[in-house]
Parts: sequence; C-alpha cells; structure tokens
Amino acid sequence: MKKLIGILILLVMAAVFAGCSKEPTPEERFSDYIALWNKQKFDKMYDYLSNDAKQTITKEEFTTRYQKIYEDLQITDLKIDFKKPKEDKKAGEQVRYSFSAKMNSIAGAIHFSQKAKLQEEKRDDKKNWYVDWNTGFIFPELKEGDTIGLSTVAPKRGEIVDRDGNGLAVNGQAYEVGVVAGKEDAAVLESLSSLLGMPKEQITKALGANWVKPGLFVPLKKVSRDDQERIDQLVALEPVQTRKVEAREYPFGAAAAQLVGYVGPITADELEKRKGKGYTSRDVIGKRGLEQVLDEQLKGTSGVKIVIKKKAGSGAAGDAASAPEDVVLAEKPVVDGKNVKLTIDADVQTAVFAEMAGTGSDTGSGASGEAGTAAVMNPVTGETLALVSSPSFDPNQATLGFSAEEWKALQEDPRQPLTTRFKQAYAPGSVMKPLTAAVGLSGGAINPSEALPILGKQWQKDKSWGGYFVTRVHAGTDPVNLEKALVYSDNIYFAQAALKIGKEGFTAGLKKFGFEEDLGYPFPLEKSVIGGLGNEIALADSGYGQGQVQMSVVHLLASYTPFVSGNGGNMIKPVLLEDEAQGQVLKEAAVSAEHAGLIAADLRKVVGDAAGTAHAAEMADYPLAGKTGTAEMKQKQGETGAENGWFIAYNPDTPNLMVAMMVEGVQGRGGSGIPVKLVKNVFMKIK
Repeated sequence: MKKLIGILILLVMAAVFAGCSKEPTPEERFSDYIALWNKQKFDKMYDYLSNDAKQTITKEEFTTRYQKIYEDLQITDLKIDFKKPKEDKKAGEQVRYSFSAKMNSIAGAIHFSQKAKLQEEKRDDKKNWYVDWNTGFIFPELKEGDTIGLSTVAPKRGEIVDRDGNGLAVNGQAYEVGVVAGKEDAAVLESLSSLLGMPKEQITKALGANWVKPGLFVPLKKVSRDDQERIDQLVALEPVQTRKVEAREYPFGAAAAQLVGYVGPITADELEKRKGKGYTSRDVIGKRGLEQVLDEQLKGTSGVKIVIKKKAGSGAAGDAASAPEDVVLAEKPVVDGKNVKLTIDADVQTAVFAEMAGTGSDTGSGASGEAGTAAVMNPVTGETLALVSSPSFDPNQATLGFSAEEWKALQEDPRQPLTTRFKQAYAPGSVMKPLTAAVGLSGGAINPSEALPILGKQWQKDKSWGGYFVTRVHAGTDPVNLEKALVYSDNIYFAQAALKIGKEGFTAGLKKFGFEEDLGYPFPLEKSVIGGLGNEIALADSGYGQGQVQMSVVHLLASYTPFVSGNGGNMIKPVLLEDEAQGQVLKEAAVSAEHAGLIAADLRKVVGDAAGTAHAAEMADYPLAGKTGTAEMKQKQGETGAENGWFIAYNPDTPNLMVAMMVEGVQGRGGSGIPVKLVKNVFMKIK
C-alpha cells in the first residue's frame, strides 16, 4: 500500500513538473498581448516584441507614441479582437494570426483588420513567442516615416434672437489690433498701452514671442467695430495695423447682458469639466447668461478629420518626385450650432432697462440708475417678454476682453453690475399679500366681508411676543376688511390672517402657488421659499411678505396669473423659449375662479382708488391692477434696514402685459413709489 501511494505521488509530481516546463503556445502569447493592448498597457506590450521589432523602436518611443496618438485622437472604447484558429499554421519558427481593431475617436469610429506575425526566439535559455511588431499595428496604412494629422473645422455658433428675429447674440466681426514687429518704439508702446488698456509688459511679451520676426503682424487685442474713435487713434500710430476677424456681437448691449451673457475662450478648468463632450482647448464657450446655459446647443460640433500623411517618396513611383496621397482614417462632418429663438421682445427689454438704468433710450450700463430687477410677461400665454437686471455691463467688451483694471472695477463695484438679479430670490414684502389672501379665502380663514377692529399702528398677539410688534403704515380707526387691507396694504391684517390660517395651512397654500418648486424655466432661477415658520412671529411676518419668505421676480409674475381674467384661477407656466408650448397650466386651481375675481377687483382698486398705495400709476386710458410692496432687510426690530421697493401690475381689461419690478435701497427716497413710477413709464412706452 505504501509503495502504491509513493508511485502515485511520483506521478503527480511528474505531471506538475511537466506542466511547469511546458512552453507557452503562440496563441496564448498573442492573447496575452491583445489583453494588454485592450488595457492600453503599452509599456508591458513592449516586452512581447521580437528582437527585430525592438531594433526599430525603443521602449520609451513605443510607449510614448501609442499614448500620444491615443490621447490626441481621443481614443475610447478600444476593442482588439483575436479569434484563436482551430489549429496553428506554423512556418518553421513563425506563425501568423489575424486580428481586428475597433475604437471610437474624436473623428468617429475607426476599425480595421490586420495580420500579426509571431516568431519563436530564445532568451535566457528559454524559448518563447514574440510579436514581430511594425507601425501597421497602430493603423495598417501607417508606415515608417508617415505622420498622423488632425484637422478641425469650427462650427458656426448658433445665434440667439428675440420673438421677431432681432439678434440678441449674433456672429459678427471685430477689429484685431496688432503691431508690425520691429517698428515699435517706447512712445508707441506707451500709446498702445493706454488705448488698449494693456500693461506695457504684456505688449512687450507678445512682441518677444519665439515665432515673432521683424515685419510680421503681432496681434494684441480685439476691439469692437463700433469703437471707431479708438480705432482711428490706434491706426494713426505707424506700426499699428488692424484686420477684421470673426467675433460674437451683442446688438442690445447692456440692456440684455445678464440675460444673454457673453462668450470667451475656454479655460483649462472648464475643459476638464466638459471632458468627453467634444470640447477642445481652442473652443469659445458661453461664460454667462443663456450663452452659458445653452452652450452645448449653441456650440455645434466641430468637423474633424484624422489623416495619415504619407512620407514623400512613398508613392507609386517610389521616388521623391512622387506625390503620395494622404489616407483619411476617420472623418466627422462639421455640425453648426442651433439658433435659439426666445419669447423676449427686444423693444420691451430695452424700454424696461432704459427706465431702470435712467438712460432714456440708451443701452448704457446704467451706472447712475436704479439697482434692481424687472420682468415682463404675457399672463395668459406665459411668454416672457423681458428679463432685466440693473446695473449691467457691456457684453461686447466682455467677449473681446476686459482689461485687468476694468474687470477689477466691475467686481468691486458696490452696485454689483455682474449680479443677475432676476434669477435671485428676495423678500417680496407686501406683493405677497394677495397670495396670503388667496390661501386664507380658500381655507375659510378670511371672510372678505368681515371688518376687523384693528386700532393703532402696532399690534402684537399677546405679551409672549415681548417687545416685538407688527407695524402698519396706514393707521386708521375704521375696521379693516380684505379690500381695505389690500388697498392700504395693511400688515396687521395679513399677520393676523396668517396666524388664523396656521403653519400647515399656510405652507400647503403657498405650495399651490409653486413655492419650494423648480418652475422648469430654461434660465436657472433660485427657488421661491417659505422659510422657517418655527414660531408665531415668523408666521405672522410671513403673511405680509417678511419673515424668511423669498421669491424671484419671474415666480412673482407667475403667481399673479391666477388673478387674471380668463385664467380661471389657474397658475400659468412662464416660458422663455419660442418653441415651448404656451398657456401651460403650472398649477391648476391655485385659487378658485370666484376668489381670483374677488382679489383681482381689489388689486384694481390698489391703483384706481385715490387712497390706494399705487394710485400714482393710474392712467385715464389704460387701467392697471397691481400691488406695491416694501421689504425691509434688518436684523432686529428697532433698526432701520435697507428697503427694496416692489410693484407688479397688469391691465385687467386687456391682460397681455404684466410687469413686475424690484428696486433696491428705496428707504428715504419714496419707498415703493419709485418702482410704481418706473413701471407706469414702462406701460406708457409698451402698451
């Protein structure tokens, strides 16, 4: 028995030894090589190369070449496939296999088939199979001395136009200003620095670049074609020349800068974030506004061609005189960007901005006008006709390039011209009261005919509120019903209403008006929020638009659409793109048709009645309904905080225009009377 066990052990050991000493087959070796290739382990692939192949290329050259080609061509989804043959067909110490390669590149799909030769070689007293590699393994048409070229054709960027086709962002031209190298002197550099807003060191650096030679044109900066006075001063300098180049133009300038934005060269960080989306280091992308929001749609797709450039003399004639044809490896046609048509009316946009900026019919930046925001919409269709933020900046200069001083001045300007105010949410103040009225009427907390005995200017629920009081502006002795509360904008009435509605009812009611929700608007807006209602004071303050309630100007417009005749209490979805469906119901029955009509009648009296807070907006031939509001930003009662003035209005008889405006810093200057005056002026221009 022991003898039998011993024999078995010897047999097992012999089998193991035989297995260990077995030479790898050529197909096993090639399979391993293919596996490394699919993983792009180029340094390890080199170890599988035959001695003859290694004579033609070093390991560093082999690895670097593969990596550079694959990176430059943006090779992805690499799949090298090798099907093992049923039997090896050896020719002495050589064997040949067919393999296929598939991959995606910046120019599209590439696929080819190729044959590989393996040969048996002895290294370190051991025989093994090695790949007789050549450049055809990269691409079959690639021979020694050939190079791979990559050419791109930039797409035409899509334009942004208003509802009538007027260009808001268009493809135009600018002057590129430069200097003929070798002719500049200290005086010229000084003048250039001043006229272009460029440090002399930056100009000197450009003129000292490696490629610059005497007589060559050295571009320095692009200047708008409209800046003719500066162009004339520049070309008066002898070595200065200009040439027309393609450039993005913004015909309505500062009036639509925050809405449309501008474009600029892509940065390394921006390129990294867009990796895999077809962007290159040469691209121009949207930096702000709709140029940024809709960049992928506007950008288009570059046309790309990958070409194997044949070495001279490798043509059919086989001599230097022959002109071998280049081989197109892959090609993707250029696809121009898509145009975007907005519901915006450029004339309305300009009129509103001019009123806020104090520029009349000008489209200047509004540096001396009001800071704030305004929006205009058709309350029946939901079409946005204007989105304005003031003060603003010149997008034409932004896309051509601000100087360091200009950019610093914009960033440090206390009026914040770079802030897009119409996307932000603010405390609405008393323009919130019609919404509180709708919620209260719906739940029965408000009886419109009931007059509440509110006395004095201040009120608190009880002593538990300590030193906190709700204060109203209009302090009468008569009882206050809903109509008077809206006409006189009575804070105490709506504070009491919010308490009667209760935290849960108030929250649920405001959500019926789209609070705490994304409106699905193309331009990203901050959500309108209810905020914390942790105690009775917070709830009472929220009832008249203080507390932590915040709304964007676009949402404010949408929230008033249920009061418009014909909408039946439905809240209409605001739209910005021309191809969006109009008249969409965002919130069905946000308020009943009966209650909507009741509130609408009171809103008309806010303007029409002599005692109404917005009576200054009354026009004999054009009735307005609306609501004023003043939101005070202060840390605690007793302080005098900054105030934002609000006014929202529409024509109840012909409801095709609704305007909402917020003006910052109205304290001591007339409060909400400022936006009342400006909105009235807007209606007088655009009605």
